[in-house]
Amino acid sequence: MYRYKCLNPIAEVGLERFSEDYSETDNIQEADVVLVRSAKMHDMELPDGLQAVARAGAGVNNIPLEKCAEKGIVVFNTPGANANGVKELVFAGMLLAARDIVGGANWVQSQSGNPDVAAATEKEKKRFAGSELQDKKLGIIGLGAIGVQVANAATHLGMEVYGYDPYISVNAAWNLSRHINHSNDVNEIYEKCDYITIHVPLLDSTKKMINREAIAKMKNNVVILNFARDLLVDEEAVIEAIEEGKVHRYVSDFPNPVTVGKKGVILTPHLGASTVESEDNCAVMAVKEIMNFMENGNISNSVNYPNCDLGICNAESRLAIYHRNVKKMISRFADILSDTNIQNMSNTSKGDYAYTLFDLDSKVAPETVEQLRNVEGVVKVRVVK
Repeated sequence: MYRYKCLNPIAEVGLERFSEDYSETDNIQEADVVLVRSAKMHDMELPDGLQAVARAGAGVNNIPLEKCAEKGIVVFNTPGANANGVKELVFAGMLLAARDIVGGANWVQSQSGNPDVAAATEKEKKRFAGSELQDKKLGIIGLGAIGVQVANAATHLGMEVYGYDPYISVNAAWNLSRHINHSNDVNEIYEKCDYITIHVPLLDSTKKMINREAIAKMKNNVVILNFARDLLVDEEAVIEAIEEGKVHRYVSDFPNPVTVGKKGVILTPHLGASTVESEDNCAVMAVKEIMNFMENGNISNSVNYPNCDLGICNAESRLAIYHRNVKKMISRFADILSDTNIQNMSNTSKGDYAYTLFDLDSKVAPETVEQLRNVEGVVKVRVVK
């Protein structure tokens, strides 16, 4: 029996995918698995028995990834599950920036009780005139699950689309419309585009990548959209650029003291993945990842351990070994397992960590497991079956 703990409300359509071998617990110290959305885990005491954390969403900055890796806790996320919801909000943001819909709607609200509102509307509407998206240049920084969807949809609105991603995956490249202009230099997007939207993970290398230097290269009256993470943008520099007339609008899904109430800034309250469909998709994907990991030892969409898959376990026994990514580890494991037949194995690595699955034709003895645990560089050994 496996126990799971939900740190945030998780869509029932996902939780009901758990089989009878899973039960929910209110005590994280009893949990084999944690499901989380936005709850901050950095200061939590993680139990020794915790095997996995599944983030029902893409961003994992609320989870202590290295701390989990050191304890042999695999952290999953659900890339692409909320992509359509975020994509649609990006287009809403572009339309809000282009047409001053917010200003116009607020003015109409102020006319409550005015019997001549229709006539007043005809006089005032020119104050809220805007521009169309068709024929405008859209630059997309980051062509992952969301960026690709934004790029493809924008072509159907008649926009000229430029995409930049030096690390684009094969799958994303296959899904990208042939009408997208591929930029090999992000500066091309800064210099050419009327709208710029960013869809990259928050890393040390991407923090505040939209900064004063980048803004200086942009066209006058550019619109910057941020539905990824607020720290990707130097927002103080953006506010200054709005005041100077360089930036027309900054649209963000992440309100904070720097941006709230500022002229030229349009903010939404972190609504990117807040759709019924996105929450359902994330929950279902997270539960599937957990069940495959707990029952078969397979890893997919982990952010701190490598993907590894030996399929459904039909062998007599399956061992999962979490270890440092150093030389000669496999030969050491094989020596210890020399008294049994290894039917199949898979070894993958990611950064400082590696993960190895062994399918064996007999049950592994407790003393053999202990020998494996004592190998220098081994983080954890789990008998999956």
